[in-house]
Amino acid sequence: MDEHHLLLGKVIRTQGKREWVKYRKITAEKPMEYLCWDIKYVWVPGERKNYYLLTILDVYSRKVIDWIFQGSIRKTDVIKLLSRVDLSHGLKGVSIRNDNGSQFIANKVRSYLRNIEAKQEFTHIATPEENAYIEAFHSIFQRDVIDRFEFASFYDAKLTIAGYMNHYNNKRLHGAIGRITPQQKWNEYYFSLSSDKQLPAKVSEEMSRVPDGAGTGLALDIFGDTAIFAYRMMNEKTVDKNENNLNCFEKTVQFIGG
Repeated sequence: MDEHHLLLGKVIRTQGKREWVKYRKITAEKPMEYLCWDIKYVWVPGERKNYYLLTILDVYSRKVIDWIFQGSIRKTDVIKLLSRVDLSHGLKGVSIRNDNGSQFIANKVRSYLRNIEAKQEFTHIATPEENAYIEAFHSIFQRDVIDRFEFASFYDAKLTIAGYMNHYNNKRLHGAIGRITPQQKWNEYYFSLSSDKQLPAKVSEEMSRVPDGAGTGLALDIFGDTAIFAYRMMNEKTVDKNENNLNCFEKTVQFIGG
């Protein structure tokens, strides 16, 4: 990019030594032990514009923990996403693997993860195989969504993505975890715990777990840093709405021969 003058004079400066990955393959023995995340471009033909999808994946269960879809993703957006995951699942003691994108190497992001006692590790340059789980998810997402749908607008794309994330976690069987869904794999572990065992992760400042089915707790404005807090309560309206979105996605897939 520098050779072809695509950086437009921008220089990314970071402080402190990065913790590089020691092992190419991740072995996780429980949920929320190892997370991986990355950003994928999503082309919206109706607007002739690329949008950005940032997804956080749990390695043990392959479950999508959270995601954001926006016109741009800055370090403040990344921190908001992390704080949401910390609130709902707890990031203390969790290892998070990422590449060397500008959002991940930003000093504020690295500082935030250190403050909540999460371990951030970086893949080596030009080595996507070291972040294979999220790369595999993006490959599945490309085949199941991007190659099948032509989005008319940002909101059309976001609605479809929301339906697919629900489908992926709760309906799609995953071969690598024994032909069950990520949510089933996640639940199996916690159902197997006895009441006297400690939970695998704690919220940094206080214990505050949200039921997995409660949905996302924070919607981010695509036009800026404004955070719109909209906690989805587990009531009949929310359940019906989520079910309708998922049904719409599945009917569309069937219509196009999926």
